[in-house]
Amino acid sequence: MTDSVKIMPESDVHRTGGPHVVALAYDGLCTFEFGIAYEIFGLSRPEMGEGWYRFSVAGIEPGPLRAAGGLTVAVDRGLELLDEADLIIAPGWRAIDAPVPEPLTSALRAAHERGARVMSLCSGVAVLAAAGLLAGRRATTHWRYVASIAERYPDIALDADVLYMDEGSILTAAGSAAGIDLCLHVVRGDFGPDAANSVARRLVVPPHREGGQAQFIAAPVPEEREGIRLGPLIEWMRERLSEDQPISLLADKAGMSMRTFQRRFEATTGDSVGEWLLKERLRHARDLLEKELAVSLDDIAAASGFGTLATMRHHFRNRLGTSPSAYRKSFGL
Repeated sequence: MTDSVKIMPESDVHRTGGPHVVALAYDGLCTFEFGIAYEIFGLSRPEMGEGWYRFSVAGIEPGPLRAAGGLTVAVDRGLELLDEADLIIAPGWRAIDAPVPEPLTSALRAAHERGARVMSLCSGVAVLAAAGLLAGRRATTHWRYVASIAERYPDIALDADVLYMDEGSILTAAGSAAGIDLCLHVVRGDFGPDAANSVARRLVVPPHREGGQAQFIAAPVPEEREGIRLGPLIEWMRERLSEDQPISLLADKAGMSMRTFQRRFEATTGDSVGEWLLKERLRHARDLLEKELAVSLDDIAAASGFGTLATMRHHFRNRLGTSPSAYRKSFGL
C-alpha cells in the first residue's frame, strides 16, 4: 500500500516576514534531502521571531508525485512559486543522468537572474548543472557522482573533498547528510551563529563539522594487471608500510632502473611512488583508528609509516581536513 502525503503550500503553513524558501518536488522525490530542507527551513520556530524563513513547496510536474519510501506527494502549487522565492532548493535528483525538464531549468535561470539564491543537495547538482547555473563555477556533489557530472559538464570546477560549496548565489552540498551542513551554513549567514547553533541543537547535530567528504571515501584500489612484475611488489609494499621504502630499493626488487620503475609504477597505479605510499599509509592509519581503539596515536603513526604523530597529523589535516583524534572519535567502532 502506498501512503499519500499532503505537502501544504506556504499560505497554509506558517507566515513570517523572512526569506522565502521554496523546495522543489518531483516524481521520484528524494525524501531524505527534502526532509532536510523542510526540517531546517520549514518547521515553525517561534523562538526565532517574525523574521524567520517562510517555506513553500513547488511541484515541477502534475501530481500525485511518487517519492522514495513508497510515498505519494500532492503539491498545490507549481513553478510559479519560483517567481517569489529568495532561496530555491533542489533536493537529490531522481537519477544523476535523468533529463531535467526545460520549464524547470528556464524557471531556475529566471529566478537566479532576478536575485534568488539556488541550492542543490547531493545529486540535485544535476538540476543546477542542466540549468547552466554552474558553468564556470566551483561546485560539489556526492563523490559517487563527480565523474558523471564532470563528463557531461566539463566547464564546472568540481571539488569532491568538501561538504559544501558557497559561491554566493549558488550553493551546492555533497552527500545527502552534507545537506544539513550547508543548510546550517545558510542559517548562520542569514541569522548568525546563535541561530544556527539553536537549530543544530534541535536537530541534535554539531553546528559545524570538521573536514570534508574525503574522509568518507573508501580508498580506491589501483588496477593491477595480472602477471606483471609490479603486482607482487605492490603487495610487498602494502605489507611493509611501516618501513622506509626508498625508490632505489623498490626499483632493485622490480629488476628495473629507477627511471623505468617510476614510469611503469605510475602507469600501473595512476600515482607516483610517493603519492601511492602516502595514500596507502593514510588508508592504513584510518583502518587502525576505526578498529584499534586501544592502540595509541603514536603507535598508529609508527605502524602506518608516518614515523611521528606530528607527521601523521599533518597529512590528515592536508588530505582529510581533520585530525587523527577527531577521525577516531567520529568513526571508531
